Amino acid sequence: MRTDCRNLPSDADGLPPHCLRWAMICLSCAISMAILDSYIMNIVLPTLAHDFKISPSTATWIVNGYQLAIVASILPFSSLADIIGCRRIFLIGSIMFCITSVFCALSDSFTTLFIARIFQGFSASAIMSVSTALIKRIFPKAHIGRGMGINAMVVSISAAAGPSIAGGILAISSWHWLFSINIPLGLTAFFLGYRFLPKTVHDKSRKFDYISAIANAITFGLLFYTIDGFAHHNSLIRLFIQLAVVFIVGYFFIRRQLHQDSPLLPVDLMRIPIFRLSIFASICSFIAQMLAMISLPFYLQNTMGMSEVMTGLMITPWPVAALIMGPLAGYLIEKVNPSLIGSIGMVIFCGGLFSLSFLNPHSTHIDVIWRVALTGMGFALFQTPNNSAIMASAPTQRSGGASGMLSLGRLVGQTFGTTFVALFFSFIVKDRATAVSLLIASGLAMITAIISGLRVHKTRKTPST
Repeated sequence: MRTDCRNLPSDADGLPPHCLRWAMICLSCAISMAILDSYIMNIVLPTLAHDFKISPSTATWIVNGYQLAIVASILPFSSLADIIGCRRIFLIGSIMFCITSVFCALSDSFTTLFIARIFQGFSASAIMSVSTALIKRIFPKAHIGRGMGINAMVVSISAAAGPSIAGGILAISSWHWLFSINIPLGLTAFFLGYRFLPKTVHDKSRKFDYISAIANAITFGLLFYTIDGFAHHNSLIRLFIQLAVVFIVGYFFIRRQLHQDSPLLPVDLMRIPIFRLSIFASICSFIAQMLAMISLPFYLQNTMGMSEVMTGLMITPWPVAALIMGPLAGYLIEKVNPSLIGSIGMVIFCGGLFSLSFLNPHSTHIDVIWRVALTGMGFALFQTPNNSAIMASAPTQRSGGASGMLSLGRLVGQTFGTTFVALFFSFIVKDRATAVSLLIASGLAMITAIISGLRVHKTRKTPST
C-alpha cells in the first residue's frame, strides 16, 4: 500500500520516489507559468497600445503592474505560509492564476486587463513565495541540491523562452491566446499539488501582521515604482517626494520587524552569515543577468543588423546551457562544497559577459553563440548552490520566510538590472550602452564570485547541511 503523500510525518526525510516525481512536475508547471508571464507580454506591448488606443508608456503598466503586485505581496505570502502552510498557499495561488488568466484573455479594455494582471501578479507571488520551501520539504536532505537544480533550470528556461513562445503564439493567433497556456499548466499544478504535495510545518499560534504587510507593500511597491520613474525621466520633485515616503514608511517597517520573533521581513534570518551573504550574492547575480539579457538584443538588432527571429535564436544557447548545467550543478553540490561550485559558476559567468562586451558589427553568429552559451552555463552553475545555501541555512520552521526572501532577492536584482539598462540607454550612445552594461555586469559577477568564495569555510556539501 502506497504512502499518503499529503500526510507525511513532520520528521520524514522527503517524499517517497513515486510522490516526489509528481510533486516536482507540479511545482515545475506552476513556476514556469508564473515566470513566463513576467516576460511573455513584452513582445505584445506595441499591439496592446494600438488596440486599446493608449500610449506606449501606459501600455508598459501591463507588465509593471504584474511585477509590482509580486514585489508588494511576496513577503506577506511567505509569512502567511509559515502560519497556515506552504501547500495551502501554493494551491490557492495555482487556481487563482488560472482564474485571473481567463479574465486577462477575455479583457476588452486596458482597465480590465490591467486589473486582471494585478490579481494575476498576486497569484504568481503566492506560488513563488513557497516554491523553494516546498522543494526543501519534498526532497530528502541528501538530494535537496537536485531539486534546487531543477528549479533553477525551470526558472532560467522560462525566463529566456518567454519572448520566443509569445512570438510563436502571435504568429498564428491574437494576444488573447497568450494567457491560454496558463490554464492547462495551472490546472495541472493544482490537481497534482492537491494529490502529491505534503503538508508542511507551520505555526498556528502565530498571528498574521497586517500592519507590517501594508508597510511592506508601500515600501517595496513605491520603491520600485520610483526607480522606474527615474529611468523614464519623471518629475524629479515627485520622485524625491516618493523616496521620502519610502524612507519614512521603510524605517517604521524595519523597526517593527526588529521587535518581532517571526518578522514579515526576515531580518532574523539576515543575522545568519551564510543566509546574508547568499541573498546579497543572489541580488548581484540577477542585476548582472538583466543587464545582459536586456541590453544584448538591442546590440544584435540595431548594430549587428539581426532580425527579431535571429536575435531570439542567438539568445537560445543561454536556456539550453541552463537546461544542461542546472541538474548537473544539483548533483555536484552533493559531492563538492556548494560555495566553491557557485564561485566557479560566477567566474565562468563573468568570463562570458566580458567576452560579449567585445562583440563588433563584424562578429559572426558563432562568435555570439559560444559567448552566450558560456554565460548561461556559468549563471546556472551558480544559482543552484546559492539557492541551496539560502534554504539550508534557514531553520525548518522559517522555510516560508526564507523562500520568500529568495524570490524577493531575485526580483530586486532583476528590477535594478532593468532600470540600469534604461538609464544607460538614456545617457550613453546606444552602440556603447550595451558594452557598458556587459562590462558592469561582468564586474558584478566577479564580486558575486568573491562573495560566494567567502562562504567556502562556512558551508559543506548538501548531505551534511
